[in-house]
Amino acid sequence: MNFEFSEEQELLRAQAHRFLEAGGCRETVRAMLDDNQAYDATLWRGACDLGWPGVTIPEAYGGLGLGYLELCVIAEELGRTLAPIPFNSSIYLAAEAVLLAGSDAQQAAFLPLMATGEHIATLAITEGPGIASGFAANSVATETGGEWQLTGHKISVPDGMAADHAVVSASSPQGVGLFWVNLQVPEVDRSPEDSIDGSRPQADIRFEAVVAQKLEYGDSNVLQAVLERAAIPFAFEQIGVAQASLDLATAYALERKAFGRSIGSFQAVKHRLADMYAELELARSNAYFGAWALSTADESLPIAAATARLSASHAAFFCTKEATQIHGGMGFTWEADLHLYYRRARLLGQVIGGRYRWENRLVSRLEQQHVA
Repeated sequence: MNFEFSEEQELLRAQAHRFLEAGGCRETVRAMLDDNQAYDATLWRGACDLGWPGVTIPEAYGGLGLGYLELCVIAEELGRTLAPIPFNSSIYLAAEAVLLAGSDAQQAAFLPLMATGEHIATLAITEGPGIASGFAANSVATETGGEWQLTGHKISVPDGMAADHAVVSASSPQGVGLFWVNLQVPEVDRSPEDSIDGSRPQADIRFEAVVAQKLEYGDSNVLQAVLERAAIPFAFEQIGVAQASLDLATAYALERKAFGRSIGSFQAVKHRLADMYAELELARSNAYFGAWALSTADESLPIAAATARLSASHAAFFCTKEATQIHGGMGFTWEADLHLYYRRARLLGQVIGGRYRWENRLVSRLEQQHVA
C-alpha cells in the first residue's frame, strides 16, 4: 500500500510552496497585525489565477474537479507559509456546504462564484461559547409569502469582514437549516472582532430580517458532515504550521552557540526537538488517514476526521510552544516569527470548534460503532 502523495500531487505542492514563498506571506502577516486589512488581495488573486478555489468543485460548475487529496496538499502549504487569504472559510466550509446541501440549481448558481474566487463566502454558525456546532441556534428563519427571512446574531465568523456571502445556520419550522445569505445588504451589520491572529480576522454579524435562500438539503446532519469534512484540510494546515515551527527550531538550534558549541548538541534541546517530531509525525499519520477516508468517502470518515482534528490541533500548539522555548528569550520577541505561528495554531484550533467538542464527537462516534 502506498501512503505517499502521487508525483502530480507533489508537483502541485512544489508549485504552491514556490508561489506562497514568493508572495512574502510572513511579511504581509506582520503588516496585517498592525492594520485592518481583511486579507492579502494580491495573493488571493494569484491563488485564484492558479485555480486553487476550484480544486474540489466539479468542472461543470467552473472548478478544476481534482479532489480532496489535492486540496490537502495545498492546505499544508497554506499553513506552512501562514498565507493570509480566505481560502479555508470559502472552500473547506462554504463551498462544501453548498456541495452537500444545495440543490442542482443552487449549486449551479453559487459554486461558480466561489470556484473563480470572484466572490468570497464563509460559514456562520457560532452564537456563543459552547455552541461551535451551531445546532442550538437562536437565529431564526421564517418563510413569508414564499420568501425566507433570517434574523439572528453570529460571532467569530471566519473571514466575516471579507466575505460576500455566508452559509448561515438557523432554526426553521423544519428544524435547523442552512441558508445562503448575501452579506452586502443593509439588513446585515458586520463588525470586526479582536482575535489572537489578526491576519485571519473574524467578524461579529447581525442579521435583521435579511432575505435568505434555504439550501434544499441543509439540516443538522449535513452541517455536522460539513464540519467533519472540513476538519481534514484544517488538520493539514495545522501540520504545515507545526512543520514550519520544527524547521525554525532545528535551524536555530544548529546555528545558536553556547559554551562553544551549537545548542542543538545539548541533550535537553535534542529531546525537545525529538518530542516535536514525534507529535508532528503522529498528527501527519492521522491526517493522511483522514485524507484517504475523505477522498474515498469511506464510512470511517467521522472517526478519522475527529482523530485528525485532535491530533493536528495538539501538534500545532505543542510545536509552536516548544519552538518558542528553544529560541529562548529571542523566541518571545516581535522580531522572531514564532509568535506568528503560535497565533495561527491557536486560531486554527478553535475555528470549527475546540478540543472538547471534537473529543466528545470522537467518543460519541466510537460508542455508536461499538453498539453497531
